[in-house]
Amino acid sequence: METGNEAIYYADVKEAIGPVKEFLNKLPNMAFNLGLRVFFALIVFFVGTRLIRLVIKLVDKSMHKAKAETGVVQFVDSLLRASLYVLLILFIGIGFGVDATSVAALLGTAGVTIGLALQGSLSNLAGGVMILILKPFVIGDYITESATGKEGTVTGINIFYTKLLTFDGRTVILPNGSLANTSIVNVTAEGIRRADISVSVAYTADIKAAREVLYKLICEDEKTLDYKDRTIFVDSLGESGIDLIVRCWFKNEDYWDGISRLRENIKNTLDNAGIEIPYNKLDVYVKKD
Repeated sequence: METGNEAIYYADVKEAIGPVKEFLNKLPNMAFNLGLRVFFALIVFFVGTRLIRLVIKLVDKSMHKAKAETGVVQFVDSLLRASLYVLLILFIGIGFGVDATSVAALLGTAGVTIGLALQGSLSNLAGGVMILILKPFVIGDYITESATGKEGTVTGINIFYTKLLTFDGRTVILPNGSLANTSIVNVTAEGIRRADISVSVAYTADIKAAREVLYKLICEDEKTLDYKDRTIFVDSLGESGIDLIVRCWFKNEDYWDGISRLRENIKNTLDNAGIEIPYNKLDVYVKKD
C-alpha cells in the first residue's frame, strides 16, 4: 500500500516524464519535417545557383553585345553575383521560418556596423565605381600610380581592387580606393609612345656627322612612325662626352622591342661611322720640378 509521500513522488515523476514522452513522440515527425526542409533547401540552393549563373551569363552576353569595356563587365559580374547569392541565402532562410521583417531590421543594423568596421573596403568599392565611370584607364592600358610607384598593364578591374601585370611577369594588386585618390599616369592611352634614347659621343667627334647617321638610322627603321617628329639633338655636355637624344615614336605594341633594337643599332652604326662612344676616363698630368 502506497503512502502519501510515495504517491506525491510518483505524481511528480509522471509530471516530469510527460513532456519528455510527448517530445519523444513528436521527434520522428519533427525530424521528418526538418529533413524535408533541408532537402528542399538544397534543391532551392542547387536550382538557385544555376539560375544565378544563367542570369550572369545573359547579362555578360548583353554587355558584350553593347560593346561594354572588359573592366565594366568584370565589375558588374562581381557585384551581381554577390547580390544574387545574398538574396538566395535570405530566401532559403525565410523557408526555414526566419521572419523577413526581422532579417531586414537585422541587415540594416548590421549594415551600419559593418560599414563602420569596413570603411576601407567601402572606400575601395566607391573607388571601383569611380574608375569605371570616369575611366582614367581600362583593361590593357599600361599605368603608373604615384603613391607607391607601382606600374604595369591593367589585367582586371574588380569590385575592390585592380590587378596589374608588370613587365617581368609579376601580378600587383592595388586597392581601388587608393587608385581613385592618387595621380595616375596612363602611358598607353594615346596608342603611341615617344622614345627618347640618350647617346654619348666623344668631344672629338663630328656632331653633325653623328646626327646625320643617327637620323638616317631611325628613318630606316620601319617601326618608327613617319608622321611624328624624328629628331636628334644635343641634350647636354657631359663629363666624358656630348650627350645626344635620339627621339622618335612607336605604336604601343612596338615600343619595348623598338627601343631595344635601336640601342643595338645605334652602337653598330656609330662604330661603322668611326664615331667614338666615350667612357669614363681619368687623365693624370705629372708635373716635374
